[in-house]
Amino acid sequence: MNHFRQEKQGFEQELTAAINIARQAGALVQPYYDQPIEVSWKGENDPVTAADKAANEYIVAKLQQLFSDDGILAEESADNEQRLGKERLWCIDPLDGTKEFIAHNGEFCIMIGLAIGGKAKLGVLYQPIENKLYYGIVGVGAWKEEHGEKRPLHVSIVNDVTKMTAAFSRSHRPPLTVTLSKQLGITNEVISGSVGLKIALLSEQKADVYLHPSTGTKEWDTCGPEAVLRAAGGEMTDMWGRPLCYNKQDPYNYVGILASNGQIHAYLVEEAKIVLEHAGVQPEIGFSARR
Repeated sequence: MNHFRQEKQGFEQELTAAINIARQAGALVQPYYDQPIEVSWKGENDPVTAADKAANEYIVAKLQQLFSDDGILAEESADNEQRLGKERLWCIDPLDGTKEFIAHNGEFCIMIGLAIGGKAKLGVLYQPIENKLYYGIVGVGAWKEEHGEKRPLHVSIVNDVTKMTAAFSRSHRPPLTVTLSKQLGITNEVISGSVGLKIALLSEQKADVYLHPSTGTKEWDTCGPEAVLRAAGGEMTDMWGRPLCYNKQDPYNYVGILASNGQIHAYLVEEAKIVLEHAGVQPEIGFSARR
């Protein structure tokens, strides 16, 4: 038995469970989506709906039942520092792209990621409205299921930055992101809601780079997507090229994220540093939340 088959079989239970749970959570949020949506606010520019909470409760309960020894970090659950002593951590965003859910444009997804030893290992991203499923195990491979068909995912091989396509957010575009794109000479773009769906675009060669120079993401936003992207051959780091670390006491990604097809990731980082240093951003401090 080869290494890849051994590795996949080693995580077959986790992958099967995460896929089933994500699909079931997708079915759970559908009735909320089909009726007028009531919105409350956790903070400035941070909406939450009953669908977020219902999906969160369901996913957490299922994972606790199946993997009781693992830690859990979920967006709509109170954090429990007992997770810090765990080798394995499930990171859950029950509804990534709440603004898109509220806007009824379908560009939201359910994200489940598994980090082991602080590194993203397995990810499942499910877009319920389109019935698209992306999943991957780092070191094994990534796949997409749509219309009853399953196909492997591989990032693009574009290595000329001026020919790269950047994934941008539908709901916001911070000034630093615009400046970074100009510095890199990127003119092609694709628009999507949800961090997970933008990373999925990279995994299926519809985009080549995603720049997020802000504090706007947390571990549950990046664990699942990073695993899928790396499994498809891509790269994701902070804006200074350092690995993302999971199961930190504070789950914020204070120094942003940079995702790419991996072809010239180091070059993208070096160019990003020029813009960030000119803007007075310190790698040890991170970004202002308002940038």
